[in-house]
Amino acid sequence: MLAVSERIDGCNGTPDQTIWHKPVGRIIDEWQNIACSTTEGILSPRSKQNVPIRLEKKNERWCPDCLAFHRQQPTTQEPPR
Repeated sequence: MLAVSERIDGCNGTPDQTIWHKPVGRIIDEWQNIACSTTEGILSPRSKQNVPIRLEKKNERWCPDCLAFHRQQPTTQEPPR
């Protein structure tokens, strides 16, 4: 799934966390809307990346609301040739 990352700084010796969000629309004036909120987004996001649903790296996770939104979307399949 295409996603943008949010970095949460660790505190008191805990590692930084990466939270993946489903982007909505395009980046406008360094702002990327995300599926989990109509008011929040990511300022100066890195480019969208294709991220697997099953994450394998340490200290990263999906935003649960963005993942639920993705799972509710109908899948698009190519018509048979």
